[in-house]
Amino acid sequence: MERMRCVIQYDGTKYAGYQIQPNGITIQEELEKALSKMHKGRKVKVTASGRTDSGVHAMGQVIHFDSDLTIPYQNWKRALTSLLPDDIHISSVEGVSRDFHARYDAKGKEYRYFVWNEREPDVFNRYYRYHVKADLDIGRMKTACRYLLGEHDFTSFCSPKTDIKGSKVRTIHEASVEKEGSELVFTFNGSGFLYNMVRILVGTLLEIGRNEREPDDILNILKAKSRDAAGKTAPPQGLFLWSVFYEE
Repeated sequence: MERMRCVIQYDGTKYAGYQIQPNGITIQEELEKALSKMHKGRKVKVTASGRTDSGVHAMGQVIHFDSDLTIPYQNWKRALTSLLPDDIHISSVEGVSRDFHARYDAKGKEYRYFVWNEREPDVFNRYYRYHVKADLDIGRMKTACRYLLGEHDFTSFCSPKTDIKGSKVRTIHEASVEKEGSELVFTFNGSGFLYNMVRILVGTLLEIGRNEREPDDILNILKAKSRDAAGKTAPPQGLFLWSVFYEE
């Protein structure tokens, strides 16, 4: 039995999120279905670095699973991809030690959130960008991002629907926003992220960009430790799990 680690990309538009659930098709379900075909009907459990919500995408999600098949790694990639829908792609496959765990061994993650900032929508990117018509002050949002850096209790930026029972303290190494033509790219790199945390961060920063809040309001929001203190949750389609980091 060998443990395999895969980096995968997916377009989350038509899925009810990553994790298997009764009310819709999920990424995990499609992965396990493909692996079951390769293993002659036997169930193969897949473990991911974390869940993504309905409509959220991934460029660098990481999964692991155990298999008794003896297949060269480059053939694994080809075989698995051929059994998956076109909106899920296997970027790489490698063998790892049996004690590797995609979730518990992750040292950090990077998320990116994309905003289309024009009066008119971009219909061809409507599933991958959040359309914001309002004029946005990039300088104010950049200033606000600096208050997010470091170790903080991010309770205010966590959905009350979370199943996390322990500490909501996380460390943010990078929080930035850059304008690229008509697009804004928000980047968050940190030790870990709470349920809906990135989308609430973006929603709050956009309110600051629209002059509805001050950049240093971030300090009071963090101090409040209450979801009611932060801004609206940005919609899912602009969010991408960009990469997951491990100690090699």
